[in-house]
Order: sequence, then structure tokens, then C-alpha cells
Amino acid sequence: MENVQNVLDWLGGIVWGPFVLIPLLLGTGLYLTIRLGAIQFRTLGRALRHGLIDRSDTDGKGDISNYQALTTALAATVGVGNIVGVATALAVGGPGALFWIWVTGLVGMASKYTEAFLGVRFRTTDAKGEQSGGPQYYLKRGIPGPVGKVLAFLFAVFAVIASFGIGNLTQANAVATNMEGTFGVDPWISGILMFVFVGAVLLGGIQAIGRVTSAFVPLMILLYVTGGIVVLVLLAEDIPAALSLIFTDAFTGTAATGGFVGAGFMLAIQFGVARGIFSNESGMGSAAIAAAAAKTSHPVRQGLVSMTQTFIDTLIVVTITGLVIVTTGVWDTGRESAGVMTADAFSVALPGDWGGTIVALSVIFFAFSTILGWSYYGERSLESLIGRRGTVPYRMLFTVVVFIGATVELGLVWSFSDLANGLMALPNLIGLLILSGLVARETRAYLKFDPKLNKTPEDVQTFLRQQGTDWK
Repeated sequence: MENVQNVLDWLGGIVWGPFVLIPLLLGTGLYLTIRLGAIQFRTLGRALRHGLIDRSDTDGKGDISNYQALTTALAATVGVGNIVGVATALAVGGPGALFWIWVTGLVGMASKYTEAFLGVRFRTTDAKGEQSGGPQYYLKRGIPGPVGKVLAFLFAVFAVIASFGIGNLTQANAVATNMEGTFGVDPWISGILMFVFVGAVLLGGIQAIGRVTSAFVPLMILLYVTGGIVVLVLLAEDIPAALSLIFTDAFTGTAATGGFVGAGFMLAIQFGVARGIFSNESGMGSAAIAAAAAKTSHPVRQGLVSMTQTFIDTLIVVTITGLVIVTTGVWDTGRESAGVMTADAFSVALPGDWGGTIVALSVIFFAFSTILGWSYYGERSLESLIGRRGTVPYRMLFTVVVFIGATVELGLVWSFSDLANGLMALPNLIGLLILSGLVARETRAYLKFDPKLNKTPEDVQTFLRQQGTDWK
């Protein structure tokens, strides 16, 4: 097992190293930001309004509302990475890693917009009459010849594998661990409860997942963010120094202190980008699968709504975690304490056991919601490989694996999950670069026609006919 761990760490070091995924992720996000005219900055307010307040796209093909597509994507991304992943980045890369998480999130918003746009633009109707889309479809349908087919195949295979790692085993284990540590619940009981609840939701497909996440996700985020804001208010005088440390160490590295062994500039970037993408999944292509199920009158509209997911995940939830850890000063207690670092940080400012309880409940909610979101990603990816016949066996296996994750040790799973994440992102990022011209052209035309995102579905259909676009 030690040899397997070493191989996984070696492969992960290559994929997530300074010469493969990190420059590709940041470079693709930066390139798309320029190509799309900094769309994440120009349209963020309108996108938030359209997705969270208007919720006006209820016509057109689709299985769930654009708001439910957003919350399904949030359910899959706001997970253990927002709490333990951020703590790990700071424990290894130092406070400067948080700056690179922010950079990854900001440029990643352009990547998230692009993949969601393409997910809707090239979606198709499956044998059951439901919408299927994502990189496994837009890579094949948008890029002609064998290149697109190979990229689509690789993405689908890695996505199915990742759904059992990042989307299931690690999350179920986090739920069981926190249930036992905080409330004394035996992991077997947690496993059985999750087995029942996950199985019940998966029976209803994407409609059931959308209904559950649309009610569940806002409440879980509100609980965690409110707790974090209270901590930061209580320690407000320490925030300026914390911000100075974050920005300084992002470019100079961090000296050894306390249990922290020290980190150079490249380590801060590596862990900041790796944990940033682990948290918000921008560039991985996974959120495009949920976006493709949305009822929307145009791909641009859903792309903008999906883009706000990265903003909420990284610029709000992750920022809360990182600032609380740095402001309270627990970031330098060593890598071995990363699993409890966020809980310790909350406990510094909050009385009694409130800090640990809030973090434990948040981990449980975040992890459980991630399981639901990733079950859909894996199912749709498998469907693109073998058709609808794999749907029921996949749901059954996925539900069983939830129980396994809750009740066994997962020594290799985190390393395996990091590697699967990276391998998933590679074909998608290549595809985003190839298809960026189409996205930029159609985005520019639509925003010129509907800059306020308030045109009626009839107006949009007229526009599409005038453009000669075959999308419906």
C-alpha cells in the first residue's frame, strides 16, 4: 500500500505540478477572461440577479430550473474542500496559498461560464426524454473528428472514476467522522442513514436532486457563512494584519513558525491552485453537466448563472474559511492538524463548543450535498459511454459505496481523488481552448441583443432564427 501511495503522490505531483495543470488552469482561465472581455467582472451583478432573484427562465427544454441547476452544482462543489481542503492549503503552502485560491476562483469564473455555456449549447435529449450534456457531449459534438471523440471519452471515464472518489468515498467518510466525533454516532449508523437518504433521493433522478438541493444548499451555506462572519467580527482588529500576511506570503513564501515547516513561492501557488480547483471545480467541466439540465432560453443565460457558483463557492465560502484560519493564527499548527484546523479556528472566538459544532455540522451538510451532486455527474458520464442501461446499476453501486466510505479507512482515497480531478480537467481544458472562438462569438452577439437579460423567450427565439443558430 505504501508503494501505491508513493506512485499516486508521484503522479499527482506531475499532474498538479508547475508544468502541467497549474499553468493550464490559470492560463485557460486568463485566456478566456481576455477572450470574453472580462465577462465575470462585467456581468456578475446581472448574473446574480438573474439566477437568484429573477429565476425567469422557466421555458424551453430542460429538466430543472436554472436556480436548481445552480444549487445542484453548488451542492457538488461546496463540500469538504471548502473546509478541510482550504485548511490543508494553508497548512502546507502558508497564508499566501489563499491568494492563489482567489486568483484561481476569479479567472475560473470565465472557465465556468464557458463550460456551462457549452454544456447547454451542445446538450442532447436522451432515450427517456431528459437533457444530457457536459464535456462528454460538447467535446464530441463541438470538435470534429477523432480529437473531440477521444477527449470526450477520456473525460467521461475520469468523471465516472472521480464520482466515486471526490464525490462519494471522501465525502461519506467526512460525514461519518464528524458524526462520531461531535455527536458520538457510530460510523455504521451514519453509513446506514446515508445509504437510505441517498438512495431515496437518487430514485427520483435529477428532478429529486434539484428539489432537495434548492432547499438544502442555501440553508447550509447560510449556517457556515454566518458563523464565520461572527468570528471575523469578533476578531476584526486582526483582519488587516491577516490580509497583509496573505498578500505578502503569496509572492515571498512563508518562513517556518510554530508547527509550520515553511513554504516557498511555488508551494503556495501549487497548493492554492490545487485546493482552489478542488473547491470550485472551475475548468473540470463537472458543473456543465448540471447546467445542461436547466430550463433556459439561451446558453448565455445559463452560463452566467452557473458562473456565479464559483463566486459563491470561492469568493464567499472559501474566503470565510481562509480568513478565519489566518486571523485566528491557527494556520501554523502543522499539516497533521489540517483536519481540525477550521474547527479550532472557529473555537478561538466562539464560546464553549459552538465553534466545533458549527464546523462539524457544516462538514456533514457540505459533504452530504456533494454526494448528491456528484451522483448525477457520474451517472450522466457513464450514460454517455454505455447508454441508459447503466443508470440503475450505477445508482445502486453509488449508494452502496456511500456506506463503504462511511465505515472504512480511506488512506489512499484523497491522493487518488486529487489525481482523478486533474485527469478530468485536462481534456476539458483543451476543449475549452479549442471552442473558445465559438463561445466568444455567440456570447458577444447575445449580450448585444439582451444586455439586461430580460428578453422574453419569444424574443430570444426570434433572435436565434435571425442568427441561424440551430439551438433550441
